[in-house]
Amino acid sequence: MNLPTPTVEYGLISPMLIVLGAAVLGVVVEAFLPARRRYAAQVTVSLAALVAAFVAVVLVTRDLHGGTGVNAVMGAVAIDRPALFLQGTILLVGVLGVLLIGERSIASGGGDRPERGLDAFTPQASAVAGSVAEQVATKAGVIQTEVFPLTMFAVGGMLLFPTANDLLTMFIALEVLSLPLYLLCGLSRRRRLESQESALKYFLLGAFSSAFFLYGAAMLYGYAGTLSLSGIAAAVSAGTGTTSLALIGIALLSVGVLFKVGAVPFHSWIPDVYQGAPTPITAFMAAGTKIAAFGAMLRLFYVALPELRADWRPVLWAIAILTMAVGTVTAVSQNDVKRMLAYSAVAHSGFILTGVIASNEAGLSSTLFYLFAYGFSTVGAFAVVSLVRDATGEEDTAMARWAGLGKRYPLVGVVFSLFLLAFAGIPLTSGFVSKFAVFKAAGEGGAIPLVVVGVIASAIAAYFYVRVIVLMFFTDRPDGAPVVVVPSALTTAVVTVTAAVTFALGALPQPLLDLANSASRFL
Repeated sequence: MNLPTPTVEYGLISPMLIVLGAAVLGVVVEAFLPARRRYAAQVTVSLAALVAAFVAVVLVTRDLHGGTGVNAVMGAVAIDRPALFLQGTILLVGVLGVLLIGERSIASGGGDRPERGLDAFTPQASAVAGSVAEQVATKAGVIQTEVFPLTMFAVGGMLLFPTANDLLTMFIALEVLSLPLYLLCGLSRRRRLESQESALKYFLLGAFSSAFFLYGAAMLYGYAGTLSLSGIAAAVSAGTGTTSLALIGIALLSVGVLFKVGAVPFHSWIPDVYQGAPTPITAFMAAGTKIAAFGAMLRLFYVALPELRADWRPVLWAIAILTMAVGTVTAVSQNDVKRMLAYSAVAHSGFILTGVIASNEAGLSSTLFYLFAYGFSTVGAFAVVSLVRDATGEEDTAMARWAGLGKRYPLVGVVFSLFLLAFAGIPLTSGFVSKFAVFKAAGEGGAIPLVVVGVIASAIAAYFYVRVIVLMFFTDRPDGAPVVVVPSALTTAVVTVTAAVTFALGALPQPLLDLANSASRFL
């Protein structure tokens, strides 16, 4: 029996190789460099690798020469335009995440202590807080530089997840992106017990979801005799095997990916993990995981299972409606900013699902646009949240204590309001264009009732976003109100870039819409 010679197209998968190589190099740095030199080395390696990987994505996209894409690594990886679009988005979000994590690490070792200083009432208070932070940062062993290689491993898994062309590769990518995140969520220093509880909950529920995914892959293998997505599609088209076996496999696979995107009823981990994890980790995880998981979901339903859309679309209809309703209604009753943003993320998963359900090229392109816009807005919103602290320097996310924050810190209030308005889908923000695109695609795909539910949910969601804006600008400041830390250039760059992109995509969305339209066809 002659087996084919294994081949690896290193150029096509170079973005993933660069990121994973940087992750391994980061482990070596942790092992051999002195503690005082690790931070600068880790930040440099991580940022350089992410930028180099993004350049590689651009070069690979250019080399496609207008084609739909090619298979790599003996068909295990599909390098097509949707995959490259998602990889570029993940890498940009990764750069912002590393900048945000680097800001926290330089002052508090990835924990929740004060950063460079507190923008308190007097310059002396800021100077004292800044000097204390610098003393804390220079203590040997305090800086948690291991967060950088863990983050790079997670980015590597995210890059592979939406490009996987068979179920085994997809499962490996799922684990590679998940395991580092379980560790990263438990690294908060000041809220250690809450952070570790969130990490444990994420790990246990994530392990269950991975088991469902693996069992579903086994079912589909039993049905089609192959783990290849194109092979499964061919088996479905030919009508071979027992259809009930395929449907069970689809259901189990869906549990795995729906858990990652935080769709109801697999969303219970979202609020606790978002609240307990260090805020920079929450920002990176909330954006990157959703982009990668929806990319994998699109590949599953659009490449492997398009012939069974009559079976999986009604189920996704119900899940999308439940997700929008539960996420929106539950967010209204929240009194913590991070938990409110967590349930907002659940609701947005429902909105993005409407694009997936459309099951046409417009649905694919609108979903890609939505993921790009939502990723930047999410990172920016959590970056602003990380700046608001109480007198001890600990994060202050109690919503009632944010009263008057916009009047005292107008710039912070305006920027955070921009992100909230984008989440609400107000015109001249990226959120409006995103929702309009996915609703239009869903309408073209025959899902008009789903669009009606989405519009109603968006109207209800606007209430709790506007409530925070009113609280910040039109409510008197309580005693002991929180203060805003003075960020370094890293966090300032993250907030500036994300705010600019959020506004630019609302005012001039056409270039990105054109790019998403050109990436609206799988291999």
